[in-house]
Amino acid sequence: SVQRGNPEMERRAQEVIDRCWQMGSPAGDGSAAGDGNPILSIHDVGAGGISNALPELTHGAGCGARFELRAVNIEEPGMSPAEIWCNEAQERYVLAIAPGRLPEFTALCERERCPFAVVGATTGDQRLIVADRHFGNDPVDMDMEALLGKPPRMTR
Repeated sequence: SVQRGNPEMERRAQEVIDRCWQMGSPAGDGSAAGDGNPILSIHDVGAGGISNALPELTHGAGCGARFELRAVNIEEPGMSPAEIWCNEAQERYVLAIAPGRLPEFTALCERERCPFAVVGATTGDQRLIVADRHFGNDPVDMDMEALLGKPPRMTR
């Protein structure tokens, strides 16, 4: 993968994260403005790209998820689904935002001029589904347990 550093974008992302944690711990169900930090969970995107970060973020919460591959911000047009899914872009995070707090989070990002994209939502079915509206298919559709659960016992 091609990795391009962008310290200015990293600074903007860090400003948004800092503003969120300074709001304090989420109160109640976290669904109303002023209920503390709108970020429920955060994962940096490193080795393996979002193919690693997004499943780990949702599996850690005991959820499944459905993601739209083409909602991911990319700089190189014409990337294949595998290239988008495994891209190891720098200065990138995946976040789970509390229900009802997206407008507040959006306002913070706009104030800091920090681009973001809503790429999916959690589900209760313990499945990882990655949809690709460009090709009209689901290149990934699997049980989360098969990806991140205990590996099968080897027999010899």
